[in-house]
Amino acid sequence: MNAMPMTLKVVSPVPTDIDIANSVQPLHISDIAKKLNLNSNHYDLYGKYKAKVLLPVIDELKGQKDGFYVVVGGITPTPLGEGKSTTTVGLCQALGAYLDKKVVTTLRQPSQGPTFGIKGGAAGGGYSQVIPMDEFNLHLTGDIHAITAANNLLAAAIDTRMFHESTQSDNALFSRLCVRDKQGNMRFNDVMYRRLKKLGITKVKPEDFNLEEVKRFARLDIDPETITWRRVMDVNDRFLRKITVGQGPDEKGMMRETGFDISVASEIMAVLSLTTSLADMRERLGRMVIGNSRAGDPVTADDIGAGGALSVLMKDAINPTLMQTLEGTPVFVHAGPFANIAHGNSSIVADKIALKLVGPGGFVVTEAGFGCDIGIEKFMNIKCRYSGLRPQCAIIVATIRALKMHGGGPPVTAGKPLDSAYVTENVALVEAGCANLARHIKNTKAYGVNVVVAVNQFSTDTDAEIGAVRSAALAAGAYDAVLCSHHAHGGKGAIDLGIAVQKACESATEPFKFLYPLDASIEDKIEAIATSYGASGVKYSEQAGKKIKMYTKQGFSGLPICMAKTQYSFSDNPAAKGAPSGFILPIRDVRASIGAGFIYPLVGTMSTMPGLPTRPCFYDIDLDATTGKVKGLS
Repeated sequence: MNAMPMTLKVVSPVPTDIDIANSVQPLHISDIAKKLNLNSNHYDLYGKYKAKVLLPVIDELKGQKDGFYVVVGGITPTPLGEGKSTTTVGLCQALGAYLDKKVVTTLRQPSQGPTFGIKGGAAGGGYSQVIPMDEFNLHLTGDIHAITAANNLLAAAIDTRMFHESTQSDNALFSRLCVRDKQGNMRFNDVMYRRLKKLGITKVKPEDFNLEEVKRFARLDIDPETITWRRVMDVNDRFLRKITVGQGPDEKGMMRETGFDISVASEIMAVLSLTTSLADMRERLGRMVIGNSRAGDPVTADDIGAGGALSVLMKDAINPTLMQTLEGTPVFVHAGPFANIAHGNSSIVADKIALKLVGPGGFVVTEAGFGCDIGIEKFMNIKCRYSGLRPQCAIIVATIRALKMHGGGPPVTAGKPLDSAYVTENVALVEAGCANLARHIKNTKAYGVNVVVAVNQFSTDTDAEIGAVRSAALAAGAYDAVLCSHHAHGGKGAIDLGIAVQKACESATEPFKFLYPLDASIEDKIEAIATSYGASGVKYSEQAGKKIKMYTKQGFSGLPICMAKTQYSFSDNPAAKGAPSGFILPIRDVRASIGAGFIYPLVGTMSTMPGLPTRPCFYDIDLDATTGKVKGLS
């Protein structure tokens, strides 16, 4: 695999992430491509260290068998951080640079909002990173900008359509919507035929339409109260959460309240991550529902006439970006949907291409957002349904100190010194916290995959505490539990994890099983997921009940479920650590991303536009004017 090894010079104590990233000279991306047998016809270069791998590679490799498929999740997250991205990258560095396996890491593209806000970047950490780290965390190859442009084009089209419908007669509207040829005759264009088909109108000549057909076709009659489509930008800006549009005098009083989401919360991002081909993306973009008509019928992007234009804006974004780790192993970075209102996984097309490129005996390792109850559950029940791919192994990442918190340890606040409970031996606290780990193992094993627990090591961990985690993991049914030090040592610190994962993949024999069938009712699917959380029942608000009836009537009940709940607990209460049970899960509302292909119940209030803290990360970020290198990015 590693025909051109990159020597990683490890020092202690571990320097900052950006200093480590800047200390390594990346290989030219064409050298990374050669490791995967890709030639210059298979990709477009974006500078020296990034390339877009072109979608036709899938067709070219159609006869190639897939490699092993591995997904990385974690225990329920804590403010301490468990290191899923770092583990994903470190494992791949071990597999490729030390165990001589063909391997590709597939990761989500991070939003610039958290990069400049409170979280920082998402390229891994320490000596297990994707490089160039600054390019990974910032503009990359422009995919998020394309999503922003497409999303906002549709938002503009919605308000504009309502404006023009309010000021024109049916015939005038119909006449202006139709195209006129050189002879002055009206005709429909391609996207209009999609609406005609939806309406069941078989006539193809505009002049043959009667008055009723003219009205049905031309007037969408969007109910402003039902519009779910909001504008987006890739910046944390709390003051855009609620805005009023249409205040200008030329808009003739067409004012309404709306707001901005962060770009990665756009349904278009979820479409990108779940699409399987260019044609599939076109269909998904066109059937995105932006609201209802006053008659209660769903209004789509194709009804507005924008589906084709959105696809044009997204035509390059569908190609995954090729990068590299600190030790020269290949990485695909593609898509970055939210992990609460969306499914929190990188793209299907990146995984499909990668599995063909590594081939039999090779490995594709992907990361699922948040804990296993959210990221891996959605990976299995949403992503794997649409991709047709089946993983052999799931990794659950944990740390001793995070397990102590789940065992009843004192509260932790980011940026404040840790309580002594987290830095001195307390086996009882660790054992109590392993209830959280055990439930994640049980739930993940139910899909028919082998589970390997990766314990990210800290200097304060003791042998007794590590032994307690390993014993609890094996008792819960894990295939293995391995201590890792890839943050401090790079791939060398994850060799044991790589060996365990290889054995787990090679010995995987159980059939894959979904948590619920798609033909079950929306309520039954929600309740199946809630039961896996430990809930004893589900309580629906009046609003949620109405929405379930509406989506069922509109024909959307056959979609998978994407639960939007806190990532900090199995329950709806973020303070309920460990493995709570017997609680009633409240469903506040139910919404849908029809183009992406899922229904998402809201367990609590989900912010889709983060704010900036008192001291955002941008305070530390600057440019070295002499070298042109980025400083302070974390």
